[in-house]
Amino acid sequence: MAENTKANIAAVPEMKLELVPIPVSDVDRARAFYEQAGFHLEVDTQPTGTMRVVQFTPPGSACSIVFGTGMGELTAMKPGSVKGLHLIVADMDTARSALVKRGLEVGEITDVQGVKYAGFSDPDGNLWLLQEFPPELRQPGQSFYKKEE
Repeated sequence: MAENTKANIAAVPEMKLELVPIPVSDVDRARAFYEQAGFHLEVDTQPTGTMRVVQFTPPGSACSIVFGTGMGELTAMKPGSVKGLHLIVADMDTARSALVKRGLEVGEITDVQGVKYAGFSDPDGNLWLLQEFPPELRQPGQSFYKKEE
């Protein structure tokens, strides 16, 4: 049996996470919530009588979410079962305040060794976390990293 080494293992091409399914119980209620949260509506279509696809993108994100009906295993997931999706922000106070002003209930800011978090949930209980890394902890390739001059 050949030994697995870097030389004989096939390289994996880029794989970009661009769509995450979110299980919801009421598509219209979820759509209203994500609009209220300031997410950008990309798609709301009903290709068949039993299938509806709704896709939103958080502001500034390259990754979208999708929910709806009639999409097999994607829409058979238990509503509210997704926990801890991270929305990385440049400034926690600004991001949290913006969501609160839009009428969302956002938890208090917690600080874990300089990294700040605040959570909010959609109507089904899917949990989102705002996360802010302090500038001095941000690494190249990470959101909001700025090279020191």
